[in-house]
Amino acid sequence: MSKIITLGEIMLRLSPQGCNRFVQVDNFNVIWGGGEANVAVSCANYGHDAVFVSKLPTHEIGQAAVNALRRYGVDTRHIARGGNRVGIYYCETGASMRPSKVIYDRAGSAIAEADPADFDFDAIMEGADWFHWSGITPAISDKAAEITRLACEAAKRHGVTVSVDLNFRKKLWTSEKAISIMRPLMKYVDVCIGNEEDAELCLGFKPDADVEGGNTDAEGYKGIFKAMMKEFGFKYVVSTLRESYSATHNGWKAMIYNGEEFYQSKRYDIDPIIDRVGGGDSFSGGLIHGLLTMPTQGEALEFAVAASALKHTINGDFNLVSDAEVKALAGGNANGRVQR
Repeated sequence: MSKIITLGEIMLRLSPQGCNRFVQVDNFNVIWGGGEANVAVSCANYGHDAVFVSKLPTHEIGQAAVNALRRYGVDTRHIARGGNRVGIYYCETGASMRPSKVIYDRAGSAIAEADPADFDFDAIMEGADWFHWSGITPAISDKAAEITRLACEAAKRHGVTVSVDLNFRKKLWTSEKAISIMRPLMKYVDVCIGNEEDAELCLGFKPDADVEGGNTDAEGYKGIFKAMMKEFGFKYVVSTLRESYSATHNGWKAMIYNGEEFYQSKRYDIDPIIDRVGGGDSFSGGLIHGLLTMPTQGEALEFAVAASALKHTINGDFNLVSDAEVKALAGGNANGRVQR
């Protein structure tokens, strides 16, 4: 299997049990997660050598985060240790017409205040096949944005394929700031993943599609995919297409373009959703695995969409499914019968 590097922040997620609201509980479940950490766990579950790069404090809470990754086989040797705190986010799971809610408490986290000297990216990228990052990491701080750039440069020096999940987070930065940081980073990227909102807010591209109204016909995306590929030189442009009927009922599909042909996946009707946090990360992890191991972009995309559909049924940020389970769903086995 392949060596896959991811760079980002793993956070302590505190969530009420079930669909309870923040204001009605007196205890929280401890869950670990965060964009690129979630991708690393997915890739490790598919049998790859998955390496997560970050910075965490030396105290026991920092160690608990490291241990959460080690539990699922992620290589943590390049996590720098130091700094004062682990980022926290609170997540309230919605239901029906009540949306899920996230509150961040991550300012001043170890990775946000990390220095380039904390990482030897040439050593980290040595022998790697793939490097993945998301728009969340450069949004954390200006220092984190600089570290992201240095990692991308090292990846290119070592001939590593680079993917990005645009992942715009309005609670972390403005669209103007995002565009100023993200557009220059695109010259390092081979595989660009994002939805229509991410492309507009991070890169300034807008598709001709009414996603809020449920109109996610692929035709509206073809023009933007071609324009993005022409401007930035991507090898693949990929978009997830989510139809949000309620907090617990979504339609889910995706499309991919390799400069020659467009491919749209089958659509999954996900009802009920157990936990959609990490859904996009599970898609990215599945896509990376698919593009590395499967002969066509269509097969890679079907694997990624099936992997993400399964993630929506699992509590927590991590997608705890195997290659075989995803392939069974992608192959049409969606009845949920007990496996005996």
